[in-house]
Amino acid sequence: MTISRRRVLGFGAGLAAMAVAGCGSNSGRPSGGSDGGSDGGSGDKPTLQQWYHQYGEAGTQQAVERYAKAYPDATVTIQWSPGDYDKKASTALLTDQGPDVFEYGNGPTIDMIKANQVVELTDLLGDAKADFNPALIERMTYQGKLYGIPQVVDMQLLVYRKSLLSAAGVQPPQTVDELLAAAKKLTTDKVKGLFVGNDGGVGILGGPALWSAGLDYLTEDNQFGFDDPAAVESLRKLREFWTAKVLLLGAPTDWSDPSAFTQGLTAMQFTGLWTLPAIEKALPGDYGVLPWPKLNATTGAPSVPVGAYGSCVNAKSKNVDAAKKYVKWLWVDRTEDQLDFAQSYGFHIPARKSLVDKAEKLKSGPAAEAAKLANENGHAQTPILWSPKSGTAYSDALNRIIRSGADPAAEIKTVKSVVEAELKRIAG
Repeated sequence: MTISRRRVLGFGAGLAAMAVAGCGSNSGRPSGGSDGGSDGGSGDKPTLQQWYHQYGEAGTQQAVERYAKAYPDATVTIQWSPGDYDKKASTALLTDQGPDVFEYGNGPTIDMIKANQVVELTDLLGDAKADFNPALIERMTYQGKLYGIPQVVDMQLLVYRKSLLSAAGVQPPQTVDELLAAAKKLTTDKVKGLFVGNDGGVGILGGPALWSAGLDYLTEDNQFGFDDPAAVESLRKLREFWTAKVLLLGAPTDWSDPSAFTQGLTAMQFTGLWTLPAIEKALPGDYGVLPWPKLNATTGAPSVPVGAYGSCVNAKSKNVDAAKKYVKWLWVDRTEDQLDFAQSYGFHIPARKSLVDKAEKLKSGPAAEAAKLANENGHAQTPILWSPKSGTAYSDALNRIIRSGADPAAEIKTVKSVVEAELKRIAG
């Protein structure tokens, strides 16, 4: 579970092509999902192959195979892929042996779209478009055209121990300064105030730091988004958490696992929605959830990162229309299956707002508050034009700022030069 959530929530997209390796369990169809043709199925039905990465939650594979079997208009086989799924999928798109339908973290990359490797899916949503999480629809859209259908929403959020805050006379923080002050007050010889990963937040706070300052990776017209004094201040604050020695570092497990929080090593932790069942079991009633706070009383806004695997159609499929029809059936029309996928195998938020109201696990307590935060304060991790090279440049800068004390203003200018070159390349 941890591996799949980390993949979709926090590490960017776009990987170098590699030779396609064995992709694990195959439910009966030879590798090479697009060569079956319309006569490859049962009778006159087309044959489609659908790829998923290996989810960690028990029962997920059986569920998606059950959904596929129920589809009346095609014979759909499932390929369940352990290992480096992103590389397998992106490489398969370069060949004639790829799947007809496949999922990809936060939708297809801009390079997949620009290379015409995926099919536009705008027409599949119809009146349902407004019902989907808007941040994710935007993330999977390029030049007004949609290329992925969000399947299920995961998110990051800040969890805190109510009893520890109460004992220290600390209110749930609403600004970054309040969070820093709270972390200082909550830090003792045995407990650190805050855990944002063993790297001090390099891997997961890049987006929240910008959003808290009222900024973003890119502007609305796709220019570099954070050459701004507010970004300098926000990134400098991340360094202050490090130098104040309030951060838990060297924890046995990283941010995506709740163990540091449930075992009392930290009073607050930035982690994922999927950890709430384990937290509830260990600390029933003794925790709350918050967004990453706004920078200060007058600047920015609270935020939570959201992510989703998007269902995509391979442009090289021999059955593009049949593949699109199947994606619409499963991820737009079959709301009962969408709710089952979100609720029965792990802990997630449905991609459609109307289904959140029907999700029993999200109707009360911190889980209900988390679902509200996802819709009101949710940001997709990165915009679709934020390339892997841009992501690496920013991550390297964050590492130098947080861990080594580099000047945020100078680091931002270095990142800006890389991003602007990447935007020029993509536009070319």
